[in-house]
Amino acid sequence: MNKIILIGNLTRDPESNTTQGGVNFTRFTIAVNRPFTNSSGERVADYFDIICWRMLAERCAKYLFKGSKVGITGSVQRRQYEDRDGIKRTSFDVVADEVEFLTPKNTPSSPREPSMGYVPEEPHGISEMQPVDNDDLPF
Repeated sequence: MNKIILIGNLTRDPESNTTQGGVNFTRFTIAVNRPFTNSSGERVADYFDIICWRMLAERCAKYLFKGSKVGITGSVQRRQYEDRDGIKRTSFDVVADEVEFLTPKNTPSSPREPSMGYVPEEPHGISEMQPVDNDDLPF
């Protein structure tokens, strides 16, 4: 089983791109604080490179910005490549299955969209739901 769950803050604005085949992807890094301090009394964080694909990539690129708090579920993927100097390198990326936006709505907006702020899309047509009277419930 390859499953990872992380909660952290973006260290920079997301970067979006498209594969040669036309598939959207977005990359960003999150810092996840450890629950303890080091011997000097300082908080230590671990950094994770995240990649999102398709519609999830579009939503992350649209609504996330440096400092945004997110919850991520996904899997860890090992990637090998050669750097510019021809040296073989290995990196580990988190391929996100789900990204939960945890930044409150009243947080200052993204520098890319100064007037918009944090406005996530409503899932599953919540605005179309009608209130139900408790007397109408069968239990």
